[in-house]
Order: sequence, then C-alpha cells, then structure tokens
Amino acid sequence: MSGPSTPTSPTTRPEPSAYWCELAWIPPGITPTPNVLVRVDRDRIVGVEPDTPAPPPGAKTLRGLTLPGLANVHSHAFHRALRGRTHRASSEAASFWTWRTQMYDVADRLDPDSYLDLATATYAEMALAGVTCVGEFHYLHHDRQGRSYAEPNVMADALVAAARAAGLRIALLDACYLSGGIGLPLAGAQRRFGDGDVDRWADRVERLDHAYAAAADVVIGAAIHSVRAVPRDQFAGVVGWAAQRERPLHVHLSEQRRENDDCVAAYGVSPTRLLFDAGALSPRTTAVHATHLDGDGIGLLAGTGTTICLCPTTERDLADGIAPAAALDRAGSRLVLGTDSHAVIDMFEEARALEHHERLASGRRGHWSAAELLRAVTESGHHALGTDDAGVISAGARADLVCVRLDSVRTAGATPDQAADAAVFAATSSDVDVVVANGVLVVEDGRHRLLGDVAARLERTIRAL
Repeated sequence: MSGPSTPTSPTTRPEPSAYWCELAWIPPGITPTPNVLVRVDRDRIVGVEPDTPAPPPGAKTLRGLTLPGLANVHSHAFHRALRGRTHRASSEAASFWTWRTQMYDVADRLDPDSYLDLATATYAEMALAGVTCVGEFHYLHHDRQGRSYAEPNVMADALVAAARAAGLRIALLDACYLSGGIGLPLAGAQRRFGDGDVDRWADRVERLDHAYAAAADVVIGAAIHSVRAVPRDQFAGVVGWAAQRERPLHVHLSEQRRENDDCVAAYGVSPTRLLFDAGALSPRTTAVHATHLDGDGIGLLAGTGTTICLCPTTERDLADGIAPAAALDRAGSRLVLGTDSHAVIDMFEEARALEHHERLASGRRGHWSAAELLRAVTESGHHALGTDDAGVISAGARADLVCVRLDSVRTAGATPDQAADAAVFAATSSDVDVVVANGVLVVEDGRHRLLGDVAARLERTIRAL
C-alpha cells in the first residue's frame, strides 16, 4: 500500500463543461426549477442559468431531477462487509453489543491492501447512490498486535486512495480511541485502534494532516470516539487539535443507554454534560446518534451550535432506539445524516427514515418537508464535513450534481412541482442516473464510469475476507 497520491483521470474523454437540467433543485430550493443550464469549469460551477429552453450545443442533458451532491456524514467503511451476516438474532439477548463482537472480527482481518479494496468498493457503492463526499470516522489505525505500521497512517492512506478511486471527496475524521470502556484497557481487536495516549494520537494525526495539506479533495478532521473510549483527561488534546486548525470534530454520543449509565457512574454526569464541560461541543462539532439524551442534553447541544448526525437505518438495524430529532430541531440544532454501518447505502432512505421514525414516535405526520430533508443530505451535510462550498447548485460551489430519474416504477407519475417529494419519499439509490463530483462525470446511466461493475467488486472483496 503506497502513501498519498493524486487522483488520476479515469477517462480520456473531456468532461462536459455544461449540463442542461430538465429540473434542478437550486436555491432557495423549495420546488425544483425547470430548464436550468449549469456551466462548469474544472471542479467549480461557474454559472447557473434558469429559463434555458433547450440544451445548447455540447451540453449534457440530465433528465429527471438534478440535486447537489449528497454528503454521507458518518461512515465506517469496513462495516460494509457485515451486511447480510449479522441480522439473524443468535439469542434473545442479541443487541448492539453482540453485533459489536462480529464487527471486531472483521476489523481484525483487515490489512492495508484488503482495507483499500473494501473501502474502494464501499465508496463506489456510495457514488452510485449520489454521494460526492464521505465523512469517514476512522479508528482502524494499527496492525493486529496494536503496533504502528512502518508508515503510521497507511490505513488512512488506504481510505483516501479508495475515495479517490471511487470519485469521492473524503473528510477523514481520525478518531482517538484509547480505552476498551470507561476504566478498561483495550483488548482483542480494539488494540488496533489505540495510540496509547492523546499526545501520540496528535503526533500521528499531525503527520497525516501534513501529508494532505495541499489536497483539495481531502479534509483531515478529528474525532473523540466516545466517552467510553476516551478518558475525560484526554479530551482536551483532541478538542484543542481540531480547534487550533478549525477542523471538524465528531463524536459518538449516547448511542446506547449503557453508555449513559457507565458515564454517570464514573463521572457523575451524562455524556453530553461531560463533553460540554470539556469544551468539546461547538459549531464545528458533530454529535453522532444522540439517541438517548437526558435532562439538559438537548439544550446543551443546541446552545453550543453542535450539529447532530442521525443514522436511522443503522440505528434501527441495531435496535439502538429513535433519537429525539424533532426536539433537537425545534431547539435549533442542525440535523445531518449518515449510513454508519452500511446496512444500506441510500441517502434518500436515511432522509425519509428521519421523518418516518419521528412519525412512529409521535403519532403525527409532517415534521420535515422534502426541501428540509434534502438540505440535511446536501448543504448541511457538507458543512458538517468542513466543506462550506458544496451542497448547493450555485456559481462558485463545487461542481457536484446528482440526477435522479423520475420515470422509474418508484417515481413515475410525479409532476414537476412534486419532484422533490418523489425523490425523498419514493426514490431509492437505484434511481440515481448521473453523478458529477468535482466536475468529473463519475456515474452515467446508473453505472460507475471509473470502476465498472461495483457489485462484482463488492462480491470479490467481501468473499476474500
């Protein structure tokens, strides 16, 4: 596995410099706009021209609804190997914690080369689903004995190379992971995750950050894995590293009730209060899950401007629970979405699941409009990954476009003014027809132009594990 590299062009054909969109979701994005010409120069949108009645010569026509590129804010790439293998309950006691044992088994099998193969296939599946930037919550750092590789960031390099091969940008959120539970040492596969202490974590991440300092397609961010995996006296080093560089800081928060109970037993406060007291909550912070908040948790998160990343398909697959999303939204928190364990990779399913789960919890419909849910998987999601110039179709933004078919068996019959609702509440990743990321035509006619048969790649890679 080699170190940092620059992306190579996957095709000798010149990329289109203009796209004519039958319908496009452009600011302010309440309903789609017909007949929009989007002009592109390399990786930027340089012009958006509504009321263009027909495609000009040389423009590529996008039939259906064109959206900005989607952001998958929370991913663990290697979890993709678990799909279809962990859903059958082995006992009445099956839970997140029994699933975690199976996840550790996969983590223990990977090396830099197999990680590159698996992540490339996983990210290619994301590209087919319309994702143009992934937030990779990365904690698989070292070899099977917990020793540093000769190149300490070779596993991170594999993730960057995989994203580039698949045509995505990546926010690599390097996770500090130091304990096997509050007051417990790392054990088994967990030894691969730990750097010993926060200073050694920071030294390694600083080296990683330097390697990609000039890369326009990579953001290096930080993560506190959880209050279970990072002792309270080590928080400051992670928080300080991210704050000094103005980088994203992500953290798993209150995914499980046991985490809350253990935190109160050890520190006398909830995980949210513990992070707040350490200065870990801020507008640059994204709290992932926030499923079991207690007392003042909602107020602390909203009051600090902390973004909340929900992962509904994973949270329901693992029986985690339903987060108080509507209450967080009402309090002023920005909501974004991720696919986490990749039980499915489908941002439309994540978006509608946010609404549908709230309906189940409240007995009431209509918490978020299609436009609000689209913002969660576009503009807000990219913001959480440290990229404020993506997620909108406007001049100066990243040249990311996703065209969703409106003539499939799922979406047929929607009128133009209903197109956004059809995309959010009926479409699936299979309806993504064209994806442009950073000005490169990555997906065309529903097929990955750079990597070809992604299903076959996934099959080979996962079977090899």
